[in-house]
Amino acid sequence: MTAKRILCYGDSNTYGHDPARGGARLPREQRWPGALAGLLGEGYEILEEGLCGRTTVLEDPTAPGLNGLSYLGPCLLSHRPLDLVILMLGTNDLQVVHSAIPLTVARGAEALIRCVRDTLRPPEQQPEILLVSPLLVRNISVDPVFGPLFGYERAQRYSAQLAPLYEEAAARWGCRFFDAAQAAEPSPLDGLHMDASGHRRLAGALAEQVRAIL
Repeated sequence: MTAKRILCYGDSNTYGHDPARGGARLPREQRWPGALAGLLGEGYEILEEGLCGRTTVLEDPTAPGLNGLSYLGPCLLSHRPLDLVILMLGTNDLQVVHSAIPLTVARGAEALIRCVRDTLRPPEQQPEILLVSPLLVRNISVDPVFGPLFGYERAQRYSAQLAPLYEEAAARWGCRFFDAAQAAEPSPLDGLHMDASGHRRLAGALAEQVRAIL
């Protein structure tokens, strides 16, 4: 039997930024894509595409290459055929430099869905899409870098508004939706990134979603 191929496309919470070790990367088996692979077992191939700082569609003037839309098309083509694409981006859109409000972040997530559909057209294999709204931003004032970068309480307030907007976007495109905040939350060490236990909880919730889809 051919393994089901799943692309996990996200930011530092897919990359595995470890809040306890200054951003060092968690081991593969502790990151949610790796934990997901362990839970699903044989018959599934998990493809990790996490990048710290990645946005949905926005360019960072100080760090080129973080626009998630620009890279998604080539990424899909390099990994095809795919059975499922899991999209979990949007947190970095809340950085002060982007001046984005929740609605524009959700529109960016919707552009990613459109990219998947436009890039892998028939007769290409058409993957299912699972749009995941990101974690809630918690108290980032504890971190001297992330606090001012994300605008303190502003990012917390805006992140709490994303899930219903993402759910509406997924419904418009006939995609599956999951709210990551229902399964995990960031570590209190920086208010932004999951620790290993958070990755494990998210992987468990996503494993249920994947089994239902595939």
